Amino acid sequence: MANDVSALPVDPFSPPADSALWRKDFLLGAATAAYQIEGAVNEDGRLPSIWDTFSATPGKVLAGDTGAVACDHYHRWESDLDLLSALNVDGYRLSIAWPRVMDAAGRPNQKGLDFYKRLLGRLKEKGLKTFVTLYHWDLPQHLEDRGGWLNRDIVYRFGDYADLMSRELAGQVDAWATLNEPWCSAYLGYGNGHHAPGLANGRFATQAMHHLLLAHGSAIPVLRANDPASKKGIVANVGRGTANSDSEADRRAAHLFEVQHNAWILDPLFKGAYPEDLFELWPGTDPLVLEGDMRKIAEPLDFLGINYYFRTNVKSDGAHGFVEVPLAGVERTQMGWEVYPDGLRDLLIGFNRTYAGLPPIYITENGMASDDQVIDGRVDDPQRISFLRRHLAAVDAAIKAGVDIRGYFVWSLMDNFEWAFGYERRFGVVHIDYDTQKRTLKHSAELIAKFLAERNARS
Repeated sequence: MANDVSALPVDPFSPPADSALWRKDFLLGAATAAYQIEGAVNEDGRLPSIWDTFSATPGKVLAGDTGAVACDHYHRWESDLDLLSALNVDGYRLSIAWPRVMDAAGRPNQKGLDFYKRLLGRLKEKGLKTFVTLYHWDLPQHLEDRGGWLNRDIVYRFGDYADLMSRELAGQVDAWATLNEPWCSAYLGYGNGHHAPGLANGRFATQAMHHLLLAHGSAIPVLRANDPASKKGIVANVGRGTANSDSEADRRAAHLFEVQHNAWILDPLFKGAYPEDLFELWPGTDPLVLEGDMRKIAEPLDFLGINYYFRTNVKSDGAHGFVEVPLAGVERTQMGWEVYPDGLRDLLIGFNRTYAGLPPIYITENGMASDDQVIDGRVDDPQRISFLRRHLAAVDAAIKAGVDIRGYFVWSLMDNFEWAFGYERRFGVVHIDYDTQKRTLKHSAELIAKFLAERNARS
């Protein structure tokens, strides 16, 4: 049976003595995102976001779930940060809700700002490294009403937001990420409609991506000026594409998959140009690019965040594209995604060869969903434990191959609102009972805490 994990090792953290995971300067942390955990969508001046609108639209989110309450983190943040202490992690990656910190006229919302100041202040008191993402998909709805990421004006509105946050939170953030997964924002939000705002047009996707990347590049100098001691970067989700056969057509299909999933973002950032193959795949979708745009997008970075979850096996569609061919007999997660840690290793090594001057890398998300249940006060999650063990080994292999990787964040600290899949899919190492909001450490969390206590004791 593909998902029978009964024979898999139960301890994810037993690396060899020379593994980077034992180094105290290799950051091991946990990650969340604002809309997925905070709730309190109508409190203290928070404005509606595109995800409030999208999830309230019938048929868009599984079971009609919304982020209105989520994990109630807005009210339970202090005890949630105690979970990080219980895990012994080095750092925490979180995002700021843009609709919570600015009003529709672009003025600061003090109550929203104060929430993040309290949150970050407590994290620093705990000695944790703070990785803050400015945009994790929750665009204010009033900006979407003016065209959202299709309207070039969004670049300037994002600049105002980045300026405000980096002035208000200067000194409390160790690393700023401008965007989380622009591929998802552009393609799932504007290309196929699976995510908010739910538009489906190929030209929309490429134009939205251009404005996302331009907003990123334009914000980096602002972050540098306002908070010079912090690191500045971006987070990209990447996917491994493999060919269904050794035919030239199928190998080309796998290449095109990685072009649209990886090079679409990484080439502009590190080569200053979009990959030509992208517009072979999607003819007639070239975005409007103005003089100087690509130079802004390629602004030097201090780090690159990489999110990785699965691979996709593809074959040629007989024309200029690819179609997915799911493999039989492979291990899959609750999302239906194949567990393929070698893909993470291969991509990291490939990026290191492809992009000259690649900055240090952090694995900013990696994890899996499983149907976890509390039984007699415990949550056993053997597949997640094995998943983490094997993916951390893949990261270590990439480091040994010469890739400069500085840390790893497990996705996620706690179960949460999994976008279009609502609350059915559980990614956390901490279980959330959504009826009572009770938090329960899963076995994976207990093993993470055990390993890190041992690592820290050796330092």
